[in-house]
Amino acid sequence: MAAIETVPNYTPSVWVRLCHAIPRLDLTLQTRDSVFTPDSWEYQQTLLVLSSFSAIALVLSLLVILSFLIHYCCCHRGEGGRDAEEEEEDDDASGGHGYSGKKGRGICCVTWVSVAAVTLCCVAIGIGFYGNSEANDGMYQLTSSLLTANYTLASIDLLVSDTVAGLQQSVSGPLTSLEDVFGGHKPALVPTRSCRRLSERVVSILSNLTLGRGLIPIGDGFYRANGSESIVGALTPAPPSVATTLSPSANSIPAPFSPGWAANTLMVNEDYRWLSYVLLLLLDLVVCFFILLGLAKQARWLLILMTVLAWLALFLSWGSLGLETATVVALSDFCFDPNTFVLNSTHFNSRTSTEILDYYLNCGRKMSSPFQQILTQSQRALSSIHSHLSSLERDALPRFPKAEKSLREVQQILNTTEGNFHQLVALLNCRGLNKDYVDSLKGLCYDGMEGLLYLSLYSFLSALAFTAILCSLPGAWRSFHRDSDEYEDSDSESEDPFTSHQARRPTATGSQRGALPPFYSYQGAGWTPPFSSAPPLPTPNVSSNGNPGYENLPLSDRQSPPPSYSPSMLTGYGASQSHPNPSHSRNLYSH
Repeated sequence: MAAIETVPNYTPSVWVRLCHAIPRLDLTLQTRDSVFTPDSWEYQQTLLVLSSFSAIALVLSLLVILSFLIHYCCCHRGEGGRDAEEEEEDDDASGGHGYSGKKGRGICCVTWVSVAAVTLCCVAIGIGFYGNSEANDGMYQLTSSLLTANYTLASIDLLVSDTVAGLQQSVSGPLTSLEDVFGGHKPALVPTRSCRRLSERVVSILSNLTLGRGLIPIGDGFYRANGSESIVGALTPAPPSVATTLSPSANSIPAPFSPGWAANTLMVNEDYRWLSYVLLLLLDLVVCFFILLGLAKQARWLLILMTVLAWLALFLSWGSLGLETATVVALSDFCFDPNTFVLNSTHFNSRTSTEILDYYLNCGRKMSSPFQQILTQSQRALSSIHSHLSSLERDALPRFPKAEKSLREVQQILNTTEGNFHQLVALLNCRGLNKDYVDSLKGLCYDGMEGLLYLSLYSFLSALAFTAILCSLPGAWRSFHRDSDEYEDSDSESEDPFTSHQARRPTATGSQRGALPPFYSYQGAGWTPPFSSAPPLPTPNVSSNGNPGYENLPLSDRQSPPPSYSPSMLTGYGASQSHPNPSHSRNLYSH
């Protein structure tokens, strides 16, 4: 593979290979290649076609949900009377809990389908949180590598500018003073003029030490060409807070690629992306939690509200899947062969030669630096300047003591220049920038790619889960809203906290048992008490379990309620009934 041969220490992952091998079709359904060219309209069409599959899946989900809604609304409309008749029989057979028989099995089926869909959604949410974290880690590694490369380029720019400024200062200051001191002495004047010429040559060589033509910032995102400026200044533009506010001129050109600008832009966009996914995941989590709560509490209003949010989550899931599909495919095309895009893109090589880019992107041991000749010439010139200054110090300084101060200043500038030059040679080596390049590729193509794949899986699973939820929730409403009404009616009919719902239910219906007879009914002299399920009233002279009187019986032995009545209460109640035989009430306690 080209990507494996051209980028040391980097190998495209299996996921990159699989996604890169996906066939590409444009809007006219013609096959296109998989070369990463984001500015090409043909390549953009292939991404649109791949994203359209999520739109097709959304339409299919809507059709499935619509078919279930039609099934619940139309096919079951004529079964309302039959369900009302079978409801009592199912409740009596189930002991009041309403979950046996045909209807009970249907309720359980609908409920468990909803619970299974919510569980699938929770699994998808967990995958989404992991994928969002992985993608964020990959982008963090990418931006860190870009910032490190930007710092390296800024250091190169600083060293070059300091070296050039120091040599120019030496030419215009101490060397000019030495020429004035040695004016009539030719053996001392010749080395001094040689130092001036060599310093001007080093300044000219380092000024040409560029990755291309330098650019001067003149506005927001626009630069002016300047052949005497270092390209590193163009690669590390000034921050927006200190940039000058100037209107672009006619010869303004767009700024080339800058690692610092790219890192800042990616960090801002990544913050928004990470926050958007966190909010989407929290929305799905809240919807799943309250759907379970609504099913447990049988709160119809809560399920209606969650159904509305589930519709929103469904559209967001399929929409995010389409966006993630296009991003994953485009990223796989770039990661499969990144050097090809970098070398061919006008944003990179418009101000940088291909030879220099190839040197830093590949960084092979057998590759020679494109700056080798320039650095060698500069090193030789600095060595010659140092030799001339040593000869002046040895031969001319004893005869011209006034030249000592200027000579020491030139030597100090030369020492600083040589120190900066050695640091410049180390920074221009390809190992540092190539390591930053490979680290950025690994962060983007390993962690970033893996995170996007997990996010795509999350979007797909959550879309399926919300489709199942929207199909099953109408059945859940139909299954438990009548039971909720019955509980509300029975609770309003009785305020006795000690009477259970099953004990109040027959009283509320009253369709299978007749009304109980009055407590006393007299049919003449041969009256007998009517049949009653209450225990017989004991006589005042009989004790139960050794305790005198009925009032001392334990509550479990009396089978309470109904409450007991004292003899005086019964005597008063019998006297108020106008019986033809007054002695009849006394016979009640004589047996």
